[in-house]
Amino acid sequence: MKTVTVGTNGMVKSAMTRHLMVRKALLVCGIVSSLLYVIATIVGAMRWEGYNSISQTVSELSAIDAPSRPFVIPLFLTYSVLVIAFGLGVWASSREKRALRVMAGLLIVYGVVCLLGPFTPMHLRGVEPTLTDTLHLIGAAVDVLLIFLIIGFGTNAFGKRFRLYSIGTMLVLLVVGALAGSDGPRVAANLPTPWAGVTERINIFGFMLWVAVLAIALLRRQSDNLRPNDREKIVRPEAVANRL
Repeated sequence: MKTVTVGTNGMVKSAMTRHLMVRKALLVCGIVSSLLYVIATIVGAMRWEGYNSISQTVSELSAIDAPSRPFVIPLFLTYSVLVIAFGLGVWASSREKRALRVMAGLLIVYGVVCLLGPFTPMHLRGVEPTLTDTLHLIGAAVDVLLIFLIIGFGTNAFGKRFRLYSIGTMLVLLVVGALAGSDGPRVAANLPTPWAGVTERINIFGFMLWVAVLAIALLRRQSDNLRPNDREKIVRPEAVANRL
């Protein structure tokens, strides 16, 4: 029986190690996704001679016939997949906490919506809008709603400091988002938008930073603690061995 117990202990520890490593890899996707998106916008702008990150939006990088579109589309699609993976990692780390589970589900939905984004691109300024432009605006509106819901549920994920940080992020996104939204009609009408790129990037990168901070917080919590059931399985493997 001792041999069986020792063997079972080794199998349980091995299974637990694999489980924790997979969960950690999924959570790391939250950090990688944010970094990838920022890199895509920076390098994409460099691939388009004459593009101005201050006055032009991120969506224009993936617009139909934009010089940067072939480069940024694969990166944006990869970003979406990474967000979905991160959502799965948040779900696995929720420990039955309802707010985290809801947030995880919203992250997955957000990732799916982002995954559809490259297939509903806008046109370049000055080109007659079509159905894809309308779908692009709808997708952007859905993204904004999901982002606020994600952060809203995330306010209850950790302690006071993270709650205040989340509320502060929402306030910044609300104020700057209103400014960015006011430039939408001007973009469609091919009018000057001196600060459209700045306001939109504050919103996008603000959310990206929040996701990265959330991922780091979850990774730290995973390192500090194990689920009570998981700890019991490792400390008391004989409970499993007795069933053999």
